[in-house]
Amino acid sequence: MLQSPAVKNLHRLFWLRAVVVAFLSSITLLLHHLGIPLPIPAIATAIGGMLVLNIVTWRRLRNPRPIGEAELGIQLLGDIATFTLLFYFTGGYSNPFVWMYLLPLTVAAVALPARYVWLLAGLVVGCYSLLVFFHLPLSHLHANDWQGIGVDTHLAGMWLGFVVSAGVIAFFVERMGRTLREYDRLIAQARERMLESERMLALGTLATAAAHELGTPLATMAVVAGEMRGECADSPQLSKSLQLLQEQIERCKHILTSITASAGQRRVEDGQRLDDFLSGVLDDWRNRRPMTVVDYRLDSQEPAPVITTDRTLGQALVNLLDNAADASPQRILVSARWQAGYLYFDIRDFGPGMSPEIADRAGTPFFSTKEGSGMGLGLYLAKLIFERFGGRVSLMAHPEGGTVTSVQLPLASLLLEAGR
Repeated sequence: MLQSPAVKNLHRLFWLRAVVVAFLSSITLLLHHLGIPLPIPAIATAIGGMLVLNIVTWRRLRNPRPIGEAELGIQLLGDIATFTLLFYFTGGYSNPFVWMYLLPLTVAAVALPARYVWLLAGLVVGCYSLLVFFHLPLSHLHANDWQGIGVDTHLAGMWLGFVVSAGVIAFFVERMGRTLREYDRLIAQARERMLESERMLALGTLATAAAHELGTPLATMAVVAGEMRGECADSPQLSKSLQLLQEQIERCKHILTSITASAGQRRVEDGQRLDDFLSGVLDDWRNRRPMTVVDYRLDSQEPAPVITTDRTLGQALVNLLDNAADASPQRILVSARWQAGYLYFDIRDFGPGMSPEIADRAGTPFFSTKEGSGMGLGLYLAKLIFERFGGRVSLMAHPEGGTVTSVQLPLASLLLEAGR
C-alpha cells in the first residue's frame, strides 16, 4: 500500500523521537553512574512526556484517517514543550544538549510549509531566549576535570551533542527529503499519464470523427469501382485491379466499422490460450501482409496460460508488426515466450536499423522515420497500450543489422481468473 508523505514523515518522527528518548535515557544513566548530580524526577518527567507523545503517534499511525500538516505541526510543538521542560531543570541555555531544539525545526523545514516553519522557528527562539533568564542552574556542568582526563564537562557534552545531531539529521532528515522527492516524482508521473490520457482522448475523438466522415466517400468509391469493373469485364487485367481496389475499400470500411463497434468493449471474456491468441494475431496479420515472410518461433517450457484477450493488445502487436514489415518488407523474425508470469515478444527486422538518437525519439507522438508515409502514431499507441497493462516496449539495434522490438508484458491482469 502506497503511503502518503505525511504518513511517512510522521512515522519517521516517531522513530526520531524514540532515538532521542533512548539517547537522553542513556546519557542520564551514564552521568548518574559517574556521580554527577542531576534532577532525576524532572528529567524522567520530560522523557515520559516524549514517551506519551510517541504512544499517541503510534496509535495515530494505526488510524487510516489522513494526516494533515497542522497535525504534524502540533506533534512538533509537543516536542518543543518537552525539550523546554527538560532544559529548564538542567541548566537552561547552558545545557550542552540545547541543540535538540533544532531537531523539530529541521523536521518542519523539510516536511511543512513556510508558515509552519517560521512559526516553529519563532517559538524555538523564544523558548531559548527565555531559558537564558529562567532556568535552574547546574554548577557542575563546567567541571574542569571529567573522570581525570582534563576535559570540561560542558565541552564534552557539546562534542557529544554535535556528533549525535549530525548523525540524526543525516539519517532521518535525508529520508524525509527522499520521501518528498519520491512524492514529486509520482506527481510528475501522474501528470504525464494525465497528459497521455488527454492525447488518447483527442486521438479517439479524431478517429471517431474520421470514421464518420470517411463512410460516405468510401461508399461512393465502392459503387464507382463496382460499376467500372462491370464495364471492364472484357479486360481481365483491369478487372483484376478493380477487384483488388474493391477489396481494399471493403477493408477500409471494415476497419472504420470496427472502430465504432468495439468502442468501450475492452475484453473478450471467453478464455483463450495465450499461444492461440498470438497465433491468431499473426495469422490475421499474414493475410494483410502476404508479401512479408514471417518466421515465428514459440520458445516456452511452461504451459500456455488462459487469458481474457484484449482487442487493443492485438492491435498494438499489429502496429509493431507493421513497423517491422515497413522496414523489412521481405522477411521478419518473431519469437515469443512466457516465463515467471511475463510474456516476452520480440520482433526483428532486417532494415537499415536506427541510431540511438532516433531510438530515443521513437514512440513519441507524430515522430516517424518513414519520410512522409507514416503518421508517427503506431509505435506511440502500442507503447501506451502496453504501459496501460504494466508492460513496456523497447527498441535496440541488432548486432547483425536491423532492429529488434521487444515487448515485456506482465500477464497477471490478463489471466482468466483476474479478468472475471
